[in-house]
Amino acid sequence: MLTESSQWQALQSHFESIKNTHMRDLFAQNDNRFLQFSMQASGITLDFSKNRITDETFALLIDLAKAANISGARDGMFAGEKINSTEKRAVLHTALRHFGDNQVKVDGEDVMPVIKQTLAKIKAYVNGIVSGETKGYTGKAFTDVISVGIGGSFLGPKIMSEALKPYQNHIKVHYVANVDGCHMQDVVAKLDPETTLIVTSSKTLTTQETLRNMQSARQWFVEQAGEAHIAKHFACVSTNVEGAKALGIDPENVFPMWDWVGGRYSVWSAIGLPLALGIGYDNFEAFLQGAYDMDQHFCDAPLEQNMPVIMALLGIWYRNFFGAQSHVLLPYYHYLRGLPAYVQQLDMESNGKFVTKQDTVVNYETGPIIWGSEGTNGQHSFHQLIHQGATIIPADFMLPLYPHHDVADHHAMLASNCFGQTQALMAGQTVEEIKANLAGKVDESEIDSLAQHKEMPGNKPSNTLIFDRLDPKTLGSLIALYEHKVFVQGVIWDVNSYDQWGVELGKALGNQVLSKLVNKDEALDNDASTNALIEIFRKR
Repeated sequence: MLTESSQWQALQSHFESIKNTHMRDLFAQNDNRFLQFSMQASGITLDFSKNRITDETFALLIDLAKAANISGARDGMFAGEKINSTEKRAVLHTALRHFGDNQVKVDGEDVMPVIKQTLAKIKAYVNGIVSGETKGYTGKAFTDVISVGIGGSFLGPKIMSEALKPYQNHIKVHYVANVDGCHMQDVVAKLDPETTLIVTSSKTLTTQETLRNMQSARQWFVEQAGEAHIAKHFACVSTNVEGAKALGIDPENVFPMWDWVGGRYSVWSAIGLPLALGIGYDNFEAFLQGAYDMDQHFCDAPLEQNMPVIMALLGIWYRNFFGAQSHVLLPYYHYLRGLPAYVQQLDMESNGKFVTKQDTVVNYETGPIIWGSEGTNGQHSFHQLIHQGATIIPADFMLPLYPHHDVADHHAMLASNCFGQTQALMAGQTVEEIKANLAGKVDESEIDSLAQHKEMPGNKPSNTLIFDRLDPKTLGSLIALYEHKVFVQGVIWDVNSYDQWGVELGKALGNQVLSKLVNKDEALDNDASTNALIEIFRKR
């Protein structure tokens, strides 16, 4: 068991000796702390100096990574080994953005030729739509795309599209995941079927919400344009190519994906088709290239100079030794505001497990709660808890140096808030400092009480990630960075980061409940609460 290893025990002993050490003192003792605990990779600078670590902490964490054989596990993933043990599948989202010349094999077969063929098909299709050469049934060029999916098939393309808004072309992509009919109605109400393309993304074409939304979009189109024109206006991304054809979609407009690509890792595949349509194929390819660059860094850099490894180990340090239950992501850039939701699925669906790959129940905490929002909005709401709450909440701050819209001194103000928040979290403010600031400003009888409430303990850890611009290549590197961080933590915790059995039961029971909701004569044999809720719905 992990907690019985000598490396874990050494970290536990070290934690007891360092747990009350304040980062103010660590900075005071070492003028070179930033240089020692910062690094660059793939155009991203990581400052991890504002963490509750010393030289010894860092060395012990690296020892833990070595004991877990991170390097061997990493090489196995990239080589196509079936590391998704419960589903007996390889995990090769990295192959989708591979620009090298070497083969990548699954079950002895090189998958790179079919990946390149699919990319070439995406390129031709996207270029035809964007250029206007490919037209709708009345001869008009396409102006809008409805992208229907859910989970990774929806979240990845949508959030990447938001992040790369400055790179969007004239094709407007509308993302629909919520099975609430209000959402689909809001989208189609403002669109013209003559100029609208509908792309359905579903790994298996069996997901209830996606199929229902696709059928509604199809009905909207057929009512106005007729069945005969479906082939020109519908495309599909799925492993179930035959199922897509059965829905009336032209085989030329069906784009394959593979069972060795997990949904939350699928934006690099043809699932990224709506993203490519919205930003153009060249920008989509740059997005893939950025991820490939981070892959190369992850594979080549020593563990102690490896950005994903370092971020993963810091997460382990806080989750398992300090008892941190959550981790907050704070992008100080409007276009990156969706990143916390993306990493939330990536991390929590991957490592939210309580059974190891050895079929034993863990006796330690695994995946943290991932949450966050854009700065500076959070500073006027939930930052209060991060600063003065009793719980440690590690934070990742993100900031581009050059925004796409640098109006007056807006970006300088944004950067000042970003850097100021990390400084405040680290240093805090003592009661003595507050009393000195209050002297002569408030009644002396109130100073002691007020100082207690204004005290900022500090010693709250954070990482700061800085990059020049949030262009497609940098975004690709940033997403791959978090993917590999999650992978490393999963290896150390010895969980399968690539299955998601925890989402299955709710879906299965939902299907059973749906049958009872639409068939009022069907017997109610659920628990008392669910039966009562169904009866209330039946009477609506």
